Amino acid sequence: MSAPKNWNLPTTTRKASVAERLAEGKAARKDHPRSALGQWSPNADRPDVVKMVLDQEVNRVPELLPIRHARMAASPFAFYRGGASVMAYDLGTYSNSGIVSQLCGDAHLSNFGVFGSPDRSMIFDVNDFDETHPGAFEWDVARMVASFLIAAQENKFTQEEAQAIARTAAQTYRESMMSYASMNDLDQWYSRVDAQYLMDLAQTEGSAKAVKNMGRTLDKARSRDRWSAINKLTEIVDGKRQFLNQPPLLARLPMTGAVWLMVQTQFEQYRAAMLDDRRELLRRYHVIDFAHKVVGVGSVGLRAFVVLLQGRDENDLLVLQVKEAVQSALSPYTGGPLFTDEGHRVVAGQRMMQAASDVFLGYITGIGGRHFYLRQLRDMKWSPIISNLTPKAMNGYAQLCGKSLARGHARSGDSVMIAGYLGSSDTFDTSLVDFSQRYAEQVHQDFAAFTQAITDGKISTTMSETSAVDSSLHTETQAAGEAYEQYQAAKPKG
Repeated sequence: MSAPKNWNLPTTTRKASVAERLAEGKAARKDHPRSALGQWSPNADRPDVVKMVLDQEVNRVPELLPIRHARMAASPFAFYRGGASVMAYDLGTYSNSGIVSQLCGDAHLSNFGVFGSPDRSMIFDVNDFDETHPGAFEWDVARMVASFLIAAQENKFTQEEAQAIARTAAQTYRESMMSYASMNDLDQWYSRVDAQYLMDLAQTEGSAKAVKNMGRTLDKARSRDRWSAINKLTEIVDGKRQFLNQPPLLARLPMTGAVWLMVQTQFEQYRAAMLDDRRELLRRYHVIDFAHKVVGVGSVGLRAFVVLLQGRDENDLLVLQVKEAVQSALSPYTGGPLFTDEGHRVVAGQRMMQAASDVFLGYITGIGGRHFYLRQLRDMKWSPIISNLTPKAMNGYAQLCGKSLARGHARSGDSVMIAGYLGSSDTFDTSLVDFSQRYAEQVHQDFAAFTQAITDGKISTTMSETSAVDSSLHTETQAAGEAYEQYQAAKPKG
């Protein structure tokens, strides 16, 4: 099926019957059979993979890009993690079901995990939305399933074990979607993968040891609270709490003059845009420090800051992450941008897909028109170390990710239509396993081309002197502060 004329999610009241929606999902198989994804092959006009990677880095902090390259060069799976734009091209230029849902956009297995909900319970869900965008639902599923096969290969599992894990991810997604399609809309909306579900899964699929390990996992996640971030990232100097200065990964920025005014004003802009109750909570906190913090693999080079806030006293502290939001990697394949503010895109997508989102989630437009979204750093977040997983543990993790992704798509799309397309047979599961094997081969070829470009000197993994990186970040921040000062001076008075 060619791309739908309108990739936007529906905004009018839904009036179609269940039977009509189910029939529409089944009808989509005619234009795009479920087996079609398993027959994927690279586009004949596919650009050079090194060029695709470098094109995504335009307008990033150039001094930080060697970190991104080095992290992507660590392994084929690390390259896959950082190559969302590459896979977006490969899926976006291929035929699709035409069934639109809000997508994570980068649904590999490391972008799922445990985190604390606003009511302080533990839930498991998708937890990265930098690339979120409406699109064909199977794009997310394909990226998730392929990530399991590639990770299993990297862990040196047998071919049979890797294929079985990939099949579990696809099958769980399909069966979970069938279940969500049978629910009434409120029950579907309130559904979540919570701590009790995690413990029940460990008991059903594992052993007493598995249950004990899951309990430890949840305890570890609970310990990763705001104070764990504060203890790791800050120090007390002359009686005042401030961020460590460890460039290039954590670079404390000057909080004086124009920069201080800019940060304070942007924080007020963020606070003013929040819901009433959260605005009142944030009124009780004020900014005391600010730093640039490198995060992730694919995100390296984007402007990402941490802000230290103080509330009632010096023991009431909060760290917010401020991360630059740029055009989604999916946007070129969905008829262009559907959002005028990329921070809004990220926040809207996260709220649409997650069972419960961070109370501090919000967005602002920065100086120079850059877009940012904000959230609390950590807040009981945990994801497994993939290289430590056994075949059995990774298979259980595939069930969690498959169910969570289906729940996100059911909330944001039409679960009945998707279920109608998927059907009750294992045709879709088999097709996704076939796709994953084909795509894993492509990833290994792309990884070889990428690492060869590093060897040939076309891509650098050599960092500038730490002082040069620190100076660059300071200079850019100071320039932004001065630009803000000029903007304020040019505004009409009164």
